[in-house]
Amino acid sequence: MNAIFITGTAGSGKSLLTSRLLQWYMDSNAYPIALNLDPGAVTLPYEPDVDVRDYIDIATLMESYGLGPNGSLIMASDMIATKMEEIQKEVDGFNPDYVIVDTPGQIELFAFRASGPYFVSNLRADSKATIFAFDGMLVSSPINYVSISLLASSVKLRLKTSQINVLTKRDLVIEKLKDIMDWSGSHTALERALEGEKEAEYSFLSKDFARSMSKGGFAAGLVAVSSVTMNGIVNLSAALARTHNQGEDG
Repeated sequence: MNAIFITGTAGSGKSLLTSRLLQWYMDSNAYPIALNLDPGAVTLPYEPDVDVRDYIDIATLMESYGLGPNGSLIMASDMIATKMEEIQKEVDGFNPDYVIVDTPGQIELFAFRASGPYFVSNLRADSKATIFAFDGMLVSSPINYVSISLLASSVKLRLKTSQINVLTKRDLVIEKLKDIMDWSGSHTALERALEGEKEAEYSFLSKDFARSMSKGGFAAGLVAVSSVTMNGIVNLSAALARTHNQGEDG
């Protein structure tokens, strides 16, 4: 069983990408299942095979502990680790080729608290990979691109798995697509773009961050995908295959 963790900022298209990967693997005669790890999800564009909401109920937490929506989400996210064995048993019962894990909408609740890295580390699978979704609408300016790249690097450091960076919503940023892909593939192109920013202080700071990420091997390198047209899904599946087959670490 290969595990794929879908991460990214709220609204970046994680759940829709999960549904498209499910369909892709099914069409490729593989047996994937979906694991929803977002206890606060109201609706999803797919039917989870395993659902953390069966184990943790936000409304019950709010009522039992007198919590507001944010407090209950934090508590629910921390409780994910305590349901590890039950979720593992349910996943193993399917004996899938792939388990695609849709993580909480608020990335900080998963990657930056203890339960998320614990879950990723302890989920029993033959191979693991993380996808970080770069929201195409957010990274259409070079400074925003650097900011999201920093977040992606932080998630990689926290989860300690091989990570594939995916540009989502490519169909909505066609006019900026070449620029964004150039920034992801060329440190020089990114620096040139940053030089055009009006506020010199933030331009210099962003260039320093970009150089540090490139030097440390954290340069983004994007696979552009549209969950609407399915454009780029074949490239993403190939990148996942390479990661799983090679057993890359970090």
